[in-house]
Amino acid sequence: MSNRLYQGMLPRLAETAKRCIGTVDEEGNVFACSDSSRVGETRKENLSAVFLTSEPLIVGANAFCRVDNQSGTSMALFVQGDDDHALQSAAFCAAALSCVEEFAGERYDRLNFIKNVILDNILPGDIYLRTRELHFNNEVPRAVLLIRSVDGNTEGVYSATQTLFPDKAKDFVINISETDIALVKELRSDMEGRDLEKLARSIADAVSPQYETQPHIGIGTTVSTIQDLAASFKEAQVSLEVGKVFDTEKKIISYDYLGIARLIYQLPKRLCGMFLQEVFKRGTIDSLDEETLFTIQKFFENNLNVSETSRRLFVHRNTLVYRLEKIKKLTGLDLREFDDAIVFKVALMVKKYLDARPIRY
Repeated sequence: MSNRLYQGMLPRLAETAKRCIGTVDEEGNVFACSDSSRVGETRKENLSAVFLTSEPLIVGANAFCRVDNQSGTSMALFVQGDDDHALQSAAFCAAALSCVEEFAGERYDRLNFIKNVILDNILPGDIYLRTRELHFNNEVPRAVLLIRSVDGNTEGVYSATQTLFPDKAKDFVINISETDIALVKELRSDMEGRDLEKLARSIADAVSPQYETQPHIGIGTTVSTIQDLAASFKEAQVSLEVGKVFDTEKKIISYDYLGIARLIYQLPKRLCGMFLQEVFKRGTIDSLDEETLFTIQKFFENNLNVSETSRRLFVHRNTLVYRLEKIKKLTGLDLREFDDAIVFKVALMVKKYLDARPIRY
């Protein structure tokens, strides 16, 4: 446990005991004290007997008591005074610090354990054992949200996310890299994908005004066991990567709603290139100008409805039909036919994917 945490606790304990309280190592060096001016002092008493027993002892003008901790470091607490009140206060305060040590150590272990799980750095059999040792409830749904700071301000994003999710026994905020922070969130059983998107939006809304950054958030699927958190984390990563290619305007992308983009992203690039060559004659897809591509986009958005699309584009119906006929001559695909429209839609997405991740020879 950090000295800063001790330094924050001791003044509160001192208020209860009505005495000066501090902590020392085996050499008598004071590393935390309710009287901060005494930090760094070295006590002159022989404290060897203090570290050999768990009972409080009077040494000189102070009561000392060993603090048991899980880290293996030797430390003792002292309370000013050589009376019974000092002895009782030393025993009580040492027990309090031991409990805090245990909680802080368990918290660190739980956080480190979850980080190793989502990064796939722990064997499945070890996950089961550690889950039992750390008293995790393995029957509740959880999901991983990956928060990416596009300007590198992960410290601000990390702080804001921790503030939003203060229950450190259920929710874990983890630094992944210079740009990425993972939130492992315990969920209610009735939460659905859209609820997770609302949760992600609350994070973005909390971060954006305060730190002047708009994070991108990928959402993995909900899993029912801790063992499956690594899969949810990978899905959150895929969500962000797919979003960069197919939907650059969206800041919150859920794996559940990636649709066909997810399938295309996971296909080998050479296979995608072969598909384009089979669907289009060489160069024809590149010969479509911006106006034609915009027309196609609106036609798809309006469910292949010629009348509605022409109304939205403010053009005559015959003008739109002429453009569709022109596309048919260039590509051999009639977008008014559902099967041809599906092939063309997929081909455009494949083209976009290859433009973002070109084949390297």
